[in-house]
Amino acid sequence: MKIDWSKQEKTLYTAKKPTIITIPSQQFITLTGCGNPNDSLFTKKISALFPIAYGIKMAIKKGALGESIDYRVYPLEGVWTTTDGSKGENLNKDALKYKIMLRQPGFVTEDFFNAIKTKTLIKKENPYFDDVKWEVYEEGQVLQMIHTGTFDTETKTFNQMENFLAENKLTKTVMMGDYWHREIYLNDFRRTQPEKLQTLLRYKIKA
Repeated sequence: MKIDWSKQEKTLYTAKKPTIITIPSQQFITLTGCGNPNDSLFTKKISALFPIAYGIKMAIKKGALGESIDYRVYPLEGVWTTTDGSKGENLNKDALKYKIMLRQPGFVTEDFFNAIKTKTLIKKENPYFDDVKWEVYEEGQVLQMIHTGTFDTETKTFNQMENFLAENKLTKTVMMGDYWHREIYLNDFRRTQPEKLQTLLRYKIKA
């Protein structure tokens, strides 16, 4: 049976309204960057993550860890902030700072990731392969909600989340260092019509 995060871990990736859940420790392959995500640099960085992730998947499917295991690759995620403090309708996209990532199943180890990364460096070309890192992170209690539509209209969903925080006397805090929110791209924004995009937005709640 193929392991599918959208079925086995559905509660982590669904929220039609502001919802509080607790995220356990997870492991990721990550890549940091700065600048406008509409620029080609962002696309190149995404293109450095997926070949490694699929290299891991295919090797495991072929039995590299013993038993053959097939699974659906996790969706692209990103944590975001800005270097100039801009946000909402006044967001300066050129000042964005991000860490993009792909979650990895619990049976994948850092050593195995490094081995596949080395093979990928030999077989394929991308100047950012070498910058891809392994990270383990426990996000803890979060507030999340799915935004439907273009990235430029995310503010309306963030506003609903901010209102929920205020009504429940909760405070958001930074995640994975100094990033202020997480986005999980539930469909491929490179191939999906903007108005049909599904993006899970997430704030970390201060303990």
